[in-house]
Amino acid sequence: MRKLVTVRPPWFLLAAAVAIVAVGAGSRIVKHPEDASGAAAHAGLAALFPLVLGIMALAGEYRHRTVADTYLSTPDRARVLLQKFTVYTIVGAGFGIVAAGTAAVIVLAGADGGLPYATLAGAVAWNTLFAAIGVGLGALVRSQVAAIAGALAWLALVEGVAAELLGDDAARWLPFRAATALGGMPGAALSQGTAAAVLGAYALAFIGAAFAMRRRDLP
Repeated sequence: MRKLVTVRPPWFLLAAAVAIVAVGAGSRIVKHPEDASGAAAHAGLAALFPLVLGIMALAGEYRHRTVADTYLSTPDRARVLLQKFTVYTIVGAGFGIVAAGTAAVIVLAGADGGLPYATLAGAVAWNTLFAAIGVGLGALVRSQVAAIAGALAWLALVEGVAAELLGDDAARWLPFRAATALGGMPGAALSQGTAAAVLGAYALAFIGAAFAMRRRDLP
């Protein structure tokens, strides 16, 4: 945690997350002041940034060749992974809270209705779980560039293609589709509760895979 608050990348990612939410929610409120929920749902899109930050948790150590020092100072790799998952998940929740707060301020300032609390809570959960998934992905792939590029490609392209091939009934269980349902985005095919369970299962799968492969040789 001390490392995260004393280096610049997490703060840059947080600033970018706030900017994305502010622009998206503000634009939605200007065009549709009655759609408080649609504007607040933009807080979930900030989850991209804790996902990237989570990938950097371990993949960044492999990139900068500090992972050997980490494991020498703490030889119990399970403990290292547990600490990484715990800290970065908490930071992901912090990203979600800041993003939800930003959206809430914009909604209160310009929307006709009250705050959509369920949507804002879903956005916080989305940010939290994406941070955990990011840590697992970074631990498995190890290459920071490959992990980030692969995650972005999945979100931007691969899942859309998979949805076309599988059909909507199957595609709603894919991670990004589940995440958008959790965050209250329009057109969601799952309830928030079901979406939370599905995305939580993906996070647990990545965490479990990272622990199962923790004894791999260092590059």
